[in-house]
Amino acid sequence: MSSSQNPESWHAALHRLQRDGIPHVLATQVTSAGSTPREPGARMVITDDDIFDTLGGGTFEWQTITAARACLTEKRYGISLEAFSLGGRSGQCCGGFVNILLEAFPGTTTHIAIFGAGHVGQQIVKLSAPLPWQLHWHDSRSDAFAEQYHQQPRLSCYSLKDAQQSVAALPADSHALVLTHNHDEDYALIKALIAQDNIASIGLIGSDSKWASFEGRLKRDGYSAGQIARVRCPIGRIHATKLSNKTPYAIALTVVAELLWLTDTPSSQENRGLDSQVVRTLMTDSPTTPS
Repeated sequence: MSSSQNPESWHAALHRLQRDGIPHVLATQVTSAGSTPREPGARMVITDDDIFDTLGGGTFEWQTITAARACLTEKRYGISLEAFSLGGRSGQCCGGFVNILLEAFPGTTTHIAIFGAGHVGQQIVKLSAPLPWQLHWHDSRSDAFAEQYHQQPRLSCYSLKDAQQSVAALPADSHALVLTHNHDEDYALIKALIAQDNIASIGLIGSDSKWASFEGRLKRDGYSAGQIARVRCPIGRIHATKLSNKTPYAIALTVVAELLWLTDTPSSQENRGLDSQVVRTLMTDSPTTPS
């Protein structure tokens, strides 16, 4: 856990962390009374292992950082309020009161593994760029990834050398798409993926005849009906309707739409914001103090 401030400003860090989908907390001083290290509007950004900017230092800042990291550890996302009596709770000599608004952002929680950097794979990556997904893109060809892709946020490119190793390294609950340039490579990836219980979904590009061939091979190789049934083929066939437009862009559109449906899981935590009475107290009275 870092204990020193990073030289990057809070607003630059906030932009980067939001763009890259990294969990973080924005801490804002919203009130002050008496002598305080900083004024209302002072901000800092906190991650699991870094700190950007300062609320003035001292014990209350350390307590703010601890509270922010507890939000990340416990996955308590949304907004909350921390009240500090600097002479009481924080033991600082200035003796004022401050309220700190914590806004905890979960970052990106959806991981998409794309195996294959051909025409369809490229279109999927482009269409996914604005979406809050972490993309893990694999290809066995040394020149598969154009330079432009290395600049895309939330996108990591990997050399595909061994199917089992690449699959084993995926984050838990990844959604996998198999669309390489080689059928044998596709088959090796499908075998590795259906053997992993922690893969959220598995999609394979190809025709009905390709899937019939793969299904027969998987049965002969001893895979169970349950394992085989985990594979969607062809990918992007929404509501079992076959697509007549087979351009890479059209296929990619249906694949991304299918992923949106697969990854659209409601949050288990309802966040209704700050209690209205707390807000009224902040706006009309003295700063909220610890009870």
